Amino acid sequence: MAVIVVEQINRGKKLICRDRFESDSVEIGRSYQNDIIIDDPHICPEHLNIQFDGEHWVVHDQDSLNGSFLDESKQNADKHILHSGDIISIGKSQLRIVFPDHPVSATVKFSPFESLIERTRKPVSLVFSLAIFTLMSGYLLYLGKQTEVTFTQVFVPAIGMTLGFSLWPAIISLISHLTKNDARYWSQIGISFLIFNFFWFSDIIEYVLHFNLSSAWPVSWITSLLPITLAFCLFWLNCYIGFHMSGKKRVIISASLCLLIFGGTYLVSLSNKPDFRDRPTYDATIMTPNFLIAPSTPANEFIENAKQVFEKAEKKKDED
Repeated sequence: MAVIVVEQINRGKKLICRDRFESDSVEIGRSYQNDIIIDDPHICPEHLNIQFDGEHWVVHDQDSLNGSFLDESKQNADKHILHSGDIISIGKSQLRIVFPDHPVSATVKFSPFESLIERTRKPVSLVFSLAIFTLMSGYLLYLGKQTEVTFTQVFVPAIGMTLGFSLWPAIISLISHLTKNDARYWSQIGISFLIFNFFWFSDIIEYVLHFNLSSAWPVSWITSLLPITLAFCLFWLNCYIGFHMSGKKRVIISASLCLLIFGGTYLVSLSNKPDFRDRPTYDATIMTPNFLIAPSTPANEFIENAKQVFEKAEKKKDED
């Protein structure tokens, strides 16, 4: 008795289900008497039969209304001698025929990211990440208020912001589910809010550095790369958790999303520069020495340096 494996796949060649038969004949169609029942209105009740003739597996179309074809081509599959890996299109469905000796891909070793993902999805880690995000949101909302506010006036919007950011991993999980992948919603939530919290800390680092260093200092470019790097990591991990794709494709998608978001934001900022900037500007004189990264200049030394600048300017003017 022959053995054959029939896989139902979608248009993107993703596996839907797999059946293994120890038989010399496999009936395929929409009626309940078939070995493989496919719920597709474009498939006949008795649509297709695959038979083993003692040497080969042969496709026999049962005079179906819409026919049977090899892969997505117009080549008729009737009387076709099957080879392992052949794809047959019937109606809007596809079947991949595999023999038992068909080679399988190499075993994939667990990625180090899996341990991180498993930790972030645990209830304790989820609660901790959500709490940190909510507290940071509430604190920043409090700092942005010009008048005295109550705890409720800060806490309620902070919870709303947390719920709003929860939509991102929910959307990724939904897309993953619709594309026949494993949604892994709690893993998406855990890893997303871990990166979101890193965004808060990167903002703090950026503000402190901008406050203590001149705007002409190269650190402004370095701090600009930090949120881009975090966003790339977020998109890469979202793709890693929710979709079966190659590493190259994950990198391309993540880089494209970063370019779209940050590039678009930069173009908008160039076209609409605000008169008021909420970012603190460099002024080391109002911070205590304990908080200063670069030492402040004494007043006498500052005046002397200023005089030298004016003298150089006057000298340059005379030379011209």
